[in-house]
Amino acid sequence: MFTYDTFLLTLFGVGLALLATVMLLQQRRTPQSAAAWILAIILLPWVAIPLFFALGFRKQGGRHPTIRFSTPPGDAPADPSRGPPEAFRAYGVPAATTGNRIELHRDAKHAREAMREMVKTARHELDITFYLIHDDAIGRDFVDLLTSRVEDGVQVRLIIDRLGGFWGPHKALARFEAAGGSLRWHQPFLNWPLKGHMNLRNHRKMIIADRARAWTGGRNVGCEYMGFPTHSRHEKGNPELWRDLSFTLNGPSVEVLWDLFRADWGSAEGEVDPLPELHVEARPGEAMVQVVPSGPDTHLDPLHDVLVQMIHAATRRVWIATPYFLPTEPLNAALCTAARRGVDVAVMVPARSNQRIADFARGAYLRTLDEAGARVLQLPRQMTHAKAGVIDDAAWAGSANFDVRSMLLNFEVAVFVYDAPSVALLADWFAAETAICRQGVRRPKLGRRLAEGVFRLGAPML
Repeated sequence: MFTYDTFLLTLFGVGLALLATVMLLQQRRTPQSAAAWILAIILLPWVAIPLFFALGFRKQGGRHPTIRFSTPPGDAPADPSRGPPEAFRAYGVPAATTGNRIELHRDAKHAREAMREMVKTARHELDITFYLIHDDAIGRDFVDLLTSRVEDGVQVRLIIDRLGGFWGPHKALARFEAAGGSLRWHQPFLNWPLKGHMNLRNHRKMIIADRARAWTGGRNVGCEYMGFPTHSRHEKGNPELWRDLSFTLNGPSVEVLWDLFRADWGSAEGEVDPLPELHVEARPGEAMVQVVPSGPDTHLDPLHDVLVQMIHAATRRVWIATPYFLPTEPLNAALCTAARRGVDVAVMVPARSNQRIADFARGAYLRTLDEAGARVLQLPRQMTHAKAGVIDDAAWAGSANFDVRSMLLNFEVAVFVYDAPSVALLADWFAAETAICRQGVRRPKLGRRLAEGVFRLGAPML
């Protein structure tokens, strides 16, 4: 029976659906993402509408203002035709700098030792951001080390994503704060409607010592990232854990990383107190480096858009390493086109990742690449968590996966290098990793293909 209450409820639902649709169409989205949301709102309004208001926002200038860089992009107009450094500068990214030094960490043990060394040798301040710190031997040891540095008189500021850090070492963090350390949580998981912050996670990983040295890359803090044995099914009894990539950076590019930390600290409801200029001896090198942020605090989507441009312009190689392969349609089309043009396109992924939904959703994309002539390289028996790439004479590594979430939603950072020795470092790393991979994609059975098709339809919303 149709009642007045039913009429009001229906009217309210229609109004919310129209409001969600209008807000959706005003955002900069791929057509696939917009269509997926609109279809969900029509077919499952009482599920999709609340999800949209909780998850569906990308850029929010009020809560996450655009990053203010200490070193501006430059007064001269950017010329994107001159290559990636200028293309990024056209998006407001600071110019590439010379005089840097980059050191890749050989393995998990090297990464852990470099991390501890950076924390131990900081003289004045440590500014740290991680998506997660596990409540395990590595995570607790790391937080206890930070506490000891606070007790030494070093100013330590720590940002952890609220979702990623939900199961973190809270007792150790309490001791850290009691000793005088400063802790901020990025973004509550649950928030008021219309704020839409639940979906915007801080995925950056960096330790900045005295604003002169940085440890960054794809690793979080925990046993699977840093090399202690666990009972993970990915190891098959092998004491070596997840394969990942991190590195140490020295030189003027570290200042841009500190600008990102300062912006993250501000959005985490805090302020970075003005400090006197630090006079710490740097270790300059010859690397040409450009730090590229991406996320709600950047103008447009520099990482995504310039990668599309770079792939279309590639003439020799496009090598991608990522744990989760869910590209946007422009990225996927660029990769397939490059492969058909004869460019050596190679994508390295784990044969089975720790995210089964992502594995289902990636299947159709990988088969499309394989059919286009690209090399799909799958690492057997182990999880690879590295995020890196090489395109002709440029290379990068950082926190961003090659997926929709990292390219268009999360707070991310990628470090691009343009000098020949640094590019060779990453190219050699990629070649060594792919040497133990198997090439090709098996054609799954009908049931699996149907499931993959369903997940691919929802990929823009995953």
